[in-house]
Amino acid sequence: MVAKDADFAVKMILDAMSEALVRGDRIEIRGFGSFALNYRPPRTGRNPKSGEKVSVPAKWVPHFKAGKELRERVDQSI
Repeated sequence: MVAKDADFAVKMILDAMSEALVRGDRIEIRGFGSFALNYRPPRTGRNPKSGEKVSVPAKWVPHFKAGKELRERVDQSI
């Protein structure tokens, strides 16, 4: 597989995963982990340059949880 084909394949997989998450689906890849959306409530943050308070709106963010097999492989390799 040439780099162009690999790039296209990865883009298609990421597009499909993004669409599934937008629909509210959870994605599980056995032996690797799972992807889901986590809700972040609104909060008050700070502008790092000026230090002034800013309102950060609520949002949904992608979240990855490593599967048991991946965690064990990484732990054994370190």
